[in-house]
Formats: sequence, structure tokens, C-alpha cells
Amino acid sequence: MTEPRGFLVGGEWRTSTEILDVRFPYTGEVFGRVCLAGSDDVEDALRCAERGFSSMRRLPAHRRSEILYSLAELIRERSAKLTGTIMLEAGKTRALAESEVVRARETIEVSAEEARRIDGTILPLDWNAAGEGRIGCLRRFPLGPVLAITPFNFPLNLACHKLGPAVAAGDSVILKPASATPISSLMLGEMALDAGIPPEAISVVPCRTDLAERMVRDDRVVCVSFTGSPAVGWHLREIAGRKRVGLELGGNAAVIVHEDADILFAVARIVAGAFSNAGQTCISVQRVYLHRPIYEETLALLVERVRALTAGDPREPGIEVGPMISESAAETALAKVEDAVAAGAKVLAGGIRDGPLVTPTVLVETTPDMAVNRTEAFAPVMTVTPYETFEEAIALANDSEYGLQAGIFTHDSRRIAQAFAELRVGGLVVNDISTFRMDHAPYGGVRGSGIGREGPKYAIEEMTEERMMIFSP
Repeated sequence: MTEPRGFLVGGEWRTSTEILDVRFPYTGEVFGRVCLAGSDDVEDALRCAERGFSSMRRLPAHRRSEILYSLAELIRERSAKLTGTIMLEAGKTRALAESEVVRARETIEVSAEEARRIDGTILPLDWNAAGEGRIGCLRRFPLGPVLAITPFNFPLNLACHKLGPAVAAGDSVILKPASATPISSLMLGEMALDAGIPPEAISVVPCRTDLAERMVRDDRVVCVSFTGSPAVGWHLREIAGRKRVGLELGGNAAVIVHEDADILFAVARIVAGAFSNAGQTCISVQRVYLHRPIYEETLALLVERVRALTAGDPREPGIEVGPMISESAAETALAKVEDAVAAGAKVLAGGIRDGPLVTPTVLVETTPDMAVNRTEAFAPVMTVTPYETFEEAIALANDSEYGLQAGIFTHDSRRIAQAFAELRVGGLVVNDISTFRMDHAPYGGVRGSGIGREGPKYAIEEMTEERMMIFSP
């Protein structure tokens, strides 16, 4: 049996007798074992984060940047091992795992650059007589210990989206990875130490849910950055007290295709956006709205492309859609499909489960109240619906409690402007899919999709506080 991997508390590697088996989603086989942090370990991590913050906040910008550039280089050097780990713990295809490692390195590199760009503002105060001779100076300061809670679907890159900005800002970090995918985060913690982060400023603590909630409640944590399910995220915000909380909670992204679009390009992109990573992406294409004049043609092309996708063991060459993270997740996804069919929807492709594998699924004749439209499927499931007018398409896309990202395909500048003004989402992608994201750009949603923004520059703003000094020469 594989020796369990330890966890990291303030730069110290520890073990415990409580062991977590990490399984390859496709077969359920155990490929790694991880020690879980206990109550005393969590308390020590909180104490270390306080002391580590005292060290981090005094590091000059150039030193924080150098640490992050060193970390990026270590990710590059260990990319093969990281890729293999992500494939096995998250069930990703090799191409997706390799892409995530590249993105993680780039996220850290952007954070290294932004560490040198945390600037301030000089504010003239002589707007009236009382302010004559006075100058305002605005500057951002590190906030304090950051608790970063990450999901399974991008176990390395999303950890980097929290660790990188925190280090750039001058904060200490406690990273709590998803139970399904803790190994890549532990590898990240090891690389962060090797890169030169002050040891007490970094902890990586796989642990039980009750201990994670204890850290959320603890006043020594001043910022919680969470990516995951809406139910968990809003609960954590309720128990967090007065600390700053950033939530990225997913959605059920809509894509609108109007009659003037490049249909072949739109079809190719929609299929890629709906079924990459088995649909387990916060901005995965879930609801597709097609203009009535092109509905039949576009639907036929979509179904043809979806049926041609290859699903199976993600380790094998040529596989495009791998397993969901667990068999229970696949059961939940298929139950939504079956409920929709029972209520009158039709399956044009897929709709079959084999253990954790759900075949890429296309549904038509659904209604907005069905779970496949109303909730986040987080699965290789897509619904397709016709619309008569662009106004109707916008109304359908907005008929959701979520608002993360959306995509539209049209070349009409008036419709683009209308969509930008009226679609209630954090990001609108024009002539591409909702799934498009650049890691340096602001990313986050509105309504039920969360609060705050990721992207290193914008996360740094969440993890710092602005203070003003009024100077009287």
C-alpha cells in the first residue's frame, strides 16, 4: 500500500492516523493516500498564519515577485508529474491536464508581475478652502491570513488563483483543497516552500468539513476565498462574520446563436464548451438558444458533432470526454436528465450512464423550470431551445438565479450592445462561448454566482485594504 502523503502546517510536514484514499474517478482505484489534518493541526495552522503574516507583510514587492517567479519555474520543471497527478485525481484527459498545468504556471507568473504593480493614488484635497495645502495619499496594504478553499475541477490552477494573489499582496495562506483532489495542492505547497515563501506563511490542510468551517469562523482569518457549490459558498458567507469573503459559485451558462452568426464555428465551439472536462466547469455551456430560422440546421450539426465525441478512459489517446468526478455525481446528473424526459423533454444524443461516465447528452423540448435548465448541471449535459426574437433569447438567458458568464454569436453591433446592457452576468463573450476565460482577466459572477472577482490583479484588490493618509506639508 502506498505510504500516505503528509500535509503542511506552517512549513512543517505532518502526518496523522486519519487517512484519505484518493481515487482515480474512471475506475475507482486508489492511486494515492493523504493524511488528514486534525483539530490541533488546524489550530496550529491558524497560529502559524498569524505569525506568517507578520513576515509576509514586511517582504518588499520585488521579493514577493521573485518568490512567485521561482514558483512558476518549479511548476514548469515538475509539469510532467503534475500532469499525471491531475489526470489521476481529477479524471482529466492528458490534453486537459497539460493545459491546466500551463495555465497554473501562467497564473503564478501574472501574480508575480502584479506584485510589483500594487500602486497608490495622490488625491488633491483643495476642492474647497478647508483642503488648501493638504494632499491625500491612498495606498493598499496586505489584509492578513487568507483561507483559500478550492474545488476538484481545476485542482491546481484554481489553487494558484488564490495562492498567487495572496503572496503577491503580502498575505499568509491556508489552503484547504477538495477532498477528491488534494495531491496537486500538496505538491503546490511543497513547491511554494522550495520557491522561498516564509515557512509559517503557508499551510495546506486537507481536513474534514467541520474543521474547514471552524477556520472560516475563526477571527484570525481575515479573508476567505472560496470556489465551489452555491449551497456551501453562501453558507460559509453566513458563518464568516465580519471577514472579507469572495465566492465563485458557478452557474448554468447560456449561449445565444443568432441567424447572422458563423454557424459552423459556433457549433464547434459550443460542443467544446459543453463537454470539455465532462461538463464539470463553472462556465460550461449548458443552455443553448438558437434563432428559429437556423434552429433545425444548427441543431442537426450540434447533434452530429456530439455523437462523434469519444468518451471513456481519459488515459487513452483520442478520448475527448472522461468520467465525472464520482459515480454519485454521475447518478445525480443522469437523474436530472431522466426527470426532464419524464416531463416531456427528448434526448437526441447521449443520456446513458456507465459508472462515473455520462455520455455527452443533448436535450430538446425542455422548459425553464426543469432542473437541467434551472440548476447547475456540472455534467456533460446541454439543452437546446429555439427563440423567435433576440429579446426573447435575452429573457430566456436571464431566467436563472445564476449569472456567471454567457456567450452570444452575432455580427450585429446593436444586438451586441443590447446583450451587454441586459444580460445579467459577470462576463459576456461575443462570438464565442461562455467557457472562454483568460486567467489574468477579472472573473466572477453576479446574483447566485457569487461575489468578488478572481484574476490576480483583481484578487489582490480583494486581499488588500486601501488606506488614506492626509498630509499637511
